[in-house]
Amino acid sequence: MSPNDHSDHESYVTSGFAGKMGWGRKPALLLIDVCNAYWSQDSPLDISSNPASAAAPASIARLVAAAREGKVPLIWTRVEYTEPDMSDAGLFFCKAPLLKVFQKGSDAGLESWVPGLEPAEEEIVISKRYPSAFFATDLSTRLQLKGIDTLVICGVSTSGCVRASTLDAMCLGYRPMVVGESCGDRSPAVHDANIFDMNAKMADVISESEAIEKLKAGWQ
Repeated sequence: MSPNDHSDHESYVTSGFAGKMGWGRKPALLLIDVCNAYWSQDSPLDISSNPASAAAPASIARLVAAAREGKVPLIWTRVEYTEPDMSDAGLFFCKAPLLKVFQKGSDAGLESWVPGLEPAEEEIVISKRYPSAFFATDLSTRLQLKGIDTLVICGVSTSGCVRASTLDAMCLGYRPMVVGESCGDRSPAVHDANIFDMNAKMADVISESEAIEKLKAGWQ
């Protein structure tokens, strides 16, 4: 569902929310946790029962192709824990013990990339332990060194790592462009609510077609 279709859209706009940031000149594609854990029926994180979420990898693939065509940087994140007792997950593990699927060396393979959606050798991979791609990582430094001012954001889950990364991107001065069709969550209602709220307060929620057009155009 588009944020403009939400029943509260007009009320928010009238109150002064949902202004437009607009695009900068140097975008990058930020892919949040596009791994098997979210699209495997034997995973506790599986979101594929939501048809829109099941369709997200195909949408993400089109963004990847567009970014590579336009020579726009691609930045991939993944969750990774290395301590045997999961102590490096901190209090996050108390809320979500299912994070154990991201323990390095797990035999389940749920932490692996979705087939067909793997980073190329020259593309950046950020390992993280918490929802935001920025928290306790060097992502912001890498973006600054490349002069990136806009992040096209896709991946999972909409209410968790996508939202946390989007909020931090905005707070750090990057223009977040969230592609609704390219994000997923297990609950359609939760996905829609978070897409609406991100558009109201911290990002421009854009269509896949707009994202593809801008990514193919490359840096201006």
